[in-house]
Amino acid sequence: MKVAIILFNLGGPDSLESVQPFLRNLFGDPAILRLPSVLRGPLASLLARHRAPKARAIYAKIGGSSPILGQTEAQARALEEALGQGDSEGHEWRGYVCMRYWHPMTGAVVRSVERFAPDRIVLLPLYPQFSTTTTASSFKAWNDAATSKVPTKIIESYPTEPGFIAASVALVKQGLADAGTGPRRVLFSAHGLPERVIKAGDPYQAQVEQTAKAITDAIGGLDWSICYQSRVGPLKWIGPSTDAEIRRAGADRVGVVVYPLSFVSEHSETLVELDIDYRHLAEKTGVPTYIRVPTVGTHPLFIAGLARLVRDAL
Repeated sequence: MKVAIILFNLGGPDSLESVQPFLRNLFGDPAILRLPSVLRGPLASLLARHRAPKARAIYAKIGGSSPILGQTEAQARALEEALGQGDSEGHEWRGYVCMRYWHPMTGAVVRSVERFAPDRIVLLPLYPQFSTTTTASSFKAWNDAATSKVPTKIIESYPTEPGFIAASVALVKQGLADAGTGPRRVLFSAHGLPERVIKAGDPYQAQVEQTAKAITDAIGGLDWSICYQSRVGPLKWIGPSTDAEIRRAGADRVGVVVYPLSFVSEHSETLVELDIDYRHLAEKTGVPTYIRVPTVGTHPLFIAGLARLVRDAL
């Protein structure tokens, strides 16, 4: 049986020139900018022009492009390998990277999958916690573009999947060891959302809390809190914010171990916001130690967990 696994992710600009069109695609998504299309299109272009200079400066700090495509491709290849191991039924597994706001985008990926002519398709978001702004948006784009009638299985979310949690526990424990023996606080930093999105029934915040609890229960005895980063615009966002929690740690004179538990690959939010901006804030506010834990990436426990999700879905 031929199985196509579609790994959904946000995507990121591959050059400084592509920053503005990437932002236009993002703001043009009705899941992000919840306005009638006649208003959303012009406003998306305006917002992209306004945000582009700042965003280009951010990407310039990490070489002028996002590393998310290469990292997601590595995850797809690792998943294929994990699925192939011990496969006594001779399945042909093929992972496809499908980005929401930059290439390879949904239409092109749909055409590639149709050329492969799979017997089954599995939709696998690389967002462990479900949100209407990420997972649901990617699923809708796929369903709008797909034309074949191939049986398709959906993996909606996996906030407490054992492999994801085990990989996270291992990484956080290493971060704690790197922080030394003094007082330390683990900050579970997740991408923020406007409060009104959560109030409308989005389960993202509750699932972030499930992930953090699963990790802390496995480790035990932690001083920890959940916080949210990447806030933009005038709307009220869910909190507390990551910068506020860093300032609180500085006031308490405790070291900080930051784990980006809603991200499974490195990109501007981790490599710039956490590694540069918040590290500087920690130094400025008296945090004695600042350790940023890597994302799960291609950690074998995480990839094994994704493989289990795919097999279970089938």
